[in-house]
Formats: sequence, structure tokens, C-alpha cells
Amino acid sequence: MIQSYKRKPKLSNQYDAIIIGSGMGSLTTAALLAKDGKKVLVLERHYTAGGFTHVFKRKGYEWDVGIHYIGEVQRPNSITKLLFDYITNGNLKWADMGEVYDRIIIGEKAYDFVKDIKNFKQKLYEYFPEDKKAIDEYINMVFASTKATSRFFVEKAMPPFLSKLVGNIMRKPFLRFSDRTTYEVLSTLTKNQELIKVLTGQYGDYGLPPKKSSFSMHASLVRHYLSGGSFPIGGSSQIVETIDPVLEKAGGTILINAEVEKVIIEKNRAIGVQMSDGKLFYAKNIISGAGIMTTYKKLLPEAVKNRYKLEEQLKNVQRSVAHSCLYIGLNGTPEELKLPKTNLWIYPEGTDDHDTSVEKFLKDNNAPLPVVYISFPSAKDPDWSNRYPGKSTIDIITLEPFGNYAKWDGSRWMKRGEEYEKRKEKTAQRLLKELYKQLPHLKGSVEYYELSSPLTTQHFVNYEQGEIYGIDHTPERFRQKFLRPRTPIKNFYLTGQDIVTAGVAGALFAGVLTASVITKKNIVKKVKQQIS
Repeated sequence: MIQSYKRKPKLSNQYDAIIIGSGMGSLTTAALLAKDGKKVLVLERHYTAGGFTHVFKRKGYEWDVGIHYIGEVQRPNSITKLLFDYITNGNLKWADMGEVYDRIIIGEKAYDFVKDIKNFKQKLYEYFPEDKKAIDEYINMVFASTKATSRFFVEKAMPPFLSKLVGNIMRKPFLRFSDRTTYEVLSTLTKNQELIKVLTGQYGDYGLPPKKSSFSMHASLVRHYLSGGSFPIGGSSQIVETIDPVLEKAGGTILINAEVEKVIIEKNRAIGVQMSDGKLFYAKNIISGAGIMTTYKKLLPEAVKNRYKLEEQLKNVQRSVAHSCLYIGLNGTPEELKLPKTNLWIYPEGTDDHDTSVEKFLKDNNAPLPVVYISFPSAKDPDWSNRYPGKSTIDIITLEPFGNYAKWDGSRWMKRGEEYEKRKEKTAQRLLKELYKQLPHLKGSVEYYELSSPLTTQHFVNYEQGEIYGIDHTPERFRQKFLRPRTPIKNFYLTGQDIVTAGVAGALFAGVLTASVITKKNIVKKVKQQIS
């Protein structure tokens, strides 16, 4: 049972592991350690657990904050599915989104991404009959890149002496792909700019347009969804709800309203954490899932940061893009409102590539929105109408620079003033306009809407500039050897999307790496054996 720190629950003085933050990486690490018999304390600074997997409720509605779709969980033997089954004791269930998981809309034209590799390619052939060879080569490149991925990430979990011996050999095949940008790779396969635009139409899932993103990030994202998309039955809150009993069984606890002030380090060894009210908790291992920027800038003593030049390392990576999300509540069931399960990715009309559209928008926020993503969670969840009969929800996301809201930085959530609300309303109206353009029949059905700004993300996820994906997935990012579970501080570890890649699946695998390092066990092998 998730407990509030404010209610002074009865807790142990000593744990096997303390985990800071309760996002997907933290929850996975916690569950895997609990399965290994470890007593784990998860500390979440907010009133709800789950990080980007949490939900919030308002005016009789519920919205999923960060989970819009997950790939690979409909394939029975995929490692993603096996891991989710393992950390939730098989209690997390998934609903298939159907044949078309993403629709790329450029101006008036629409392109469907359909599940199954053969069908995916066939659909692209229909749209681009002159580019069959390029499409085939592209899919081959996606698979070649993802094939090199596992050894690259396994190296991150190796003991330092072994990493020195074979690390470069294990990293090299992956770096051949990660060192090149997505646009660089695709432009060697085709000169058709429309095809490139369509193939990179999911770039919002990792936040960087094609001329800046690493091809390896693009490839892993595309591969992740080739078997289709799925949504957690009962909403994304089911992730923490099904993991919590696993921790509890091993004597562990998830605490909310529990803000960590700093990590306690003695003689270069992490031994515990100090809470914002001064209380101390101790454990054999301390793990931060709070993101590498927050961890190194805010949670560690100055002397330790200076000794290992940790903030110097951070100069080699950049924060990812910030965003705004419009949460919409509607009168009517998903069926009555004819809401699709398919996600919509909407891009401006014209010949500009994705990067140019972003640049124009960053220079002038009145320029066309460079990307608008629309998700229909209530249509994806077969249990939705049992919980919220006669209602539906929609999420709409767009790029929103932190600078747009910088003047309110430091103000209190929900108390930022009228000017702030007007600034948000401007973005909200632009997003509603995009929705009505695609689904004009929804006019008159919207009962409630609320916009989250980069400051909202800053407040809830403790990312300093409201970044959605931690650090940017540039080619340079994958060259940084410090992005791994081990830190120079003994018994202090990292987990979460910063040490693998963006998104829920990336954070899931980060949890596997961190737990593997701490337990000194091959977790993936163990999971495969136990499930079979």
C-alpha cells in the first residue's frame, strides 16, 4: 500500500535500497530488487507516485500524463512483455490499439503506420511507389541499428575492469549508427523529402527533429512500434498499482509526499538520504531515478560534485525539449464521439522539413506549430467506460519552449496569476483549433480542458526546465560513458531514461541495468527462465 510520508507511517531504520523518485526506471529497479529478496524504500516528492506514468483527476475525469502507447507488449515472447509481466506478477494487462497505431498528417495528406513489418512496408509502397528500394533499405537499417543496441547497453552494466577490456568492442557496432543523425542516414537512402518527413513523423516521441537526433534513437523507437501499439487496461496508474504489492511482499514501501534533500555520503560511500524535514533513512544502496541533471546538481554534496567534476560531465549533454499538454474532458462515450484509437501526428503544410518548422517556431511562436500530437486514451482503454461512464478524454501535446514561461519560474503551482493563465489559454486555443480541424464533430462536446506548461512538468517531475525526455538524444549523448548505472561514489547508482533512452520502455530497461549491477545477476536471463 502506497503511504504518505506526511502521515508518519511506521518505517524501518535500515533498508537494502533506497530509491529517489518513482518513475518507470525507479519502479522497475525496485521491483527487480524486491524479487531478489531486497527490502526497498521508494521516495516520491509528490502526492502521487509513478513519475510520467502517473494519472491525475479533475472535474470527474482522469488523464494519463506520460503514457500514450507502448510497443512490443502484444508479442508474447518480447523481452518488454516478459519484463512487464515479471515486475507486476502478470497483473498488468494491455489493450491492442488495432491495425493503425500512428497517423502522420502533413497539411491535407495522411499516412498510416500499420502494425506488422510486412504490412508497414506495403502501406509505404502504396504511398511512395517509386521508393520501394529506399523503404526496404530503411527497414534493414532500423533492424541493423537495433541489433547493435543490446551489447551497447549491456556494456553499461559491466564491472569497470571488464568494461576497460571489452567495452570499446561492444560499443563500436552501435556507435556506427548512433554517431550519425537521422536525417544524415535517411538522405543517403532517398532524396524524397516527403518520404523522409513521413518516416520521421514520430520524432516527437523522443523530442528531437531529424537533423539533430541520433539515428539509433530513431531506429529503436520505430522498431519498438512495428508490432503495433498498446495501452494499459485501467489506465497507466495500473503500473504502480501492480508493482506496489511486489515491493510490499519483500517488506518494501512506496512513500509519497517524501522529498529527499540530499544523499548522505561518508568516506565516498552513499549510506542514506536526508529528507526535507531533516529525517534520515539509511540503506546499503542508494539509487537516484530523479534524472542525472537533478541528481548531480541538487542531490549531492558540493565536495563530492567537485571531487569527481560531475557538473563538468553535464556540459556534454543538453536538456531535452519542453512541452505543453492540453488535457480535454468531453461529454459522451468514446464510441458516441467516434474517437479513434490511432494517434495523430500533425505537421504544417508546405515544403519545410521538420527541423526548419521547429526553427521558425522557436524564432516566432506565432509561426505554425511544428508538431501537434493527439492521443485518445479513453478510446484505447477498454475499462474506461466502467470507471467513467458517459465521458471521454483527449490529450494534445506540442513543443513549448521553457523560455515562454521563464518569468513565472519560482512561482507556486496553481497560483501563478492571471497573466500566466492567459499565456496558457493562447496555446490551449491553438491546440483546440487543431483538434477541431481533424475532428470537427467534437465542437460542443468539450466540457473541460486544462493546459500543463513546462512549469507544470518542472513542478511534478523536478526537471529544472520542464524537459520531457531528460537529456537530448543527439549523437554526442551516446558517446558519454558516464551515462550508466554506476557512479564514482560507492553504493550510489543511477536509473531512468537518462542512462538508456527516452520513454517508458527505455526507463524499463534502465531499471534492468541498475538492478543487474546491484545484484550482480543477469536479470534478463533470470526473467526469461522464470516466465518460461
